[in-house]
Amino acid sequence: MTQIKLHNTKTRRKEVFTPLNADNLRMYVCGPTVYDRAHLGNARAVVVFDSLFRLLREVYGADHVTYARNFTDIDDKINARAAATGRDISHITEETIGWYMSDMGALAALEPNIMPRATDYIAQMITMTEDLIAKGHAYAAEGHVLFNVNSCPDYGALSGRSIDDMIAGARVEVAPYKRDPMDFVLWKPSNAQTPGWDSPWGRGRPGWHIECSAMVHDHFGHSFDIHGGGNDLMFPHHENEIAQSSCAHPEGSFAQFWMHNEMLQVEGKKMSKSLGNFFTVRDLLQQKIPGEVIRFVLLSTHYGKPMDWTQKKADNAATTLRKWHELVKNARPASLDGAVLDYVANDLNTPGALMRMHELAKAGDADAVLAAGQFLGLFAADCDWWQPKQASDDVMVRVEALLTARSQAKFKRDFAKADAVRAQLAAAGVEVVDKPGGLSEAVITEAFDPDLLG
Repeated sequence: MTQIKLHNTKTRRKEVFTPLNADNLRMYVCGPTVYDRAHLGNARAVVVFDSLFRLLREVYGADHVTYARNFTDIDDKINARAAATGRDISHITEETIGWYMSDMGALAALEPNIMPRATDYIAQMITMTEDLIAKGHAYAAEGHVLFNVNSCPDYGALSGRSIDDMIAGARVEVAPYKRDPMDFVLWKPSNAQTPGWDSPWGRGRPGWHIECSAMVHDHFGHSFDIHGGGNDLMFPHHENEIAQSSCAHPEGSFAQFWMHNEMLQVEGKKMSKSLGNFFTVRDLLQQKIPGEVIRFVLLSTHYGKPMDWTQKKADNAATTLRKWHELVKNARPASLDGAVLDYVANDLNTPGALMRMHELAKAGDADAVLAAGQFLGLFAADCDWWQPKQASDDVMVRVEALLTARSQAKFKRDFAKADAVRAQLAAAGVEVVDKPGGLSEAVITEAFDPDLLG
């Protein structure tokens, strides 16, 4: 059997992965808070853990792997969106879940086996909270229930932060009912305008952190294999999950492996609305950037390193994928190439797997390229964006005229003009492919706009 090695945040080293039960391997990944469209940073985590899901299914068999990813459908951000729009909370969450599933599907992400919604597990959250109080790990105060951080000696071990760093990172709320500034909310009161449920502490709603602890225990018990998410969740969310779950269920070990993907930048800068470089997956899809291209770019950087999304990377990915699609269009999947599997099994080295696909493509091994691509979530059966688009005869006359002008400029060594013509064609959605002998071919892409030909 293929040996899998994964970087375990818990131990800060790469380790051989051995499941608790090879016939019942379980992975839980923190999902979205459903109040708006998923942005590209959200998508990176989805593609990373989808790649891990595919690897585990390949090695252990699809019937032996269970992947759970939750929806947080009760949150102050959702409440604020409802108040601002006058819409019912349930309508907002249903719509947003639909958007999320559609957008992640466009990236060829497999659906998890289990997709629990927080509001379906309120009873389990109340039961866990009661248990933590009974065991001396939590206390009720002024309608709130708070976790007593000092009752958990290992608190902070996952992130490795000092108390001062944790206080700063958690943006600790100062409240008179807290025994310690680091204590965090398990349950909080709701007013008449806020969703709430009856509880021993009055009408209220759960804190964010207790949600995942209750849901994962309901489905996976006190011990399971892998817990994942973006590294922005490492603290405080995952640190608090460990504290709650280990104190509520000391007989278990909670997650054996913790995995976190690094963050995403855009053109070398942090993605931010204030910088004007913040965009959602839907924004990119509406710009005619295919989901397969987005996935390829996300796979091109190792999950443990910060990733920089650039238009050049997207353009290069589209060019590569067009060539590969042309190569495999009549191929039949072979057995998965061993080097591709080994790369991915070595801490999800998807860039290495793509490099191996380049080698297979160069060798003309279409069947192996197809098998490798399908393993990585490429070459979906209904994927046709790469096929040359058809244009009317008069439009093609204009394209050919520009190609001729470019060729003449290159012949005269007027490379500035040649580059300008190529840029004009690219802006109109026409990709220029140079052939041997000085010839060029025009490929009409999905983004083709004849009005930009001039």
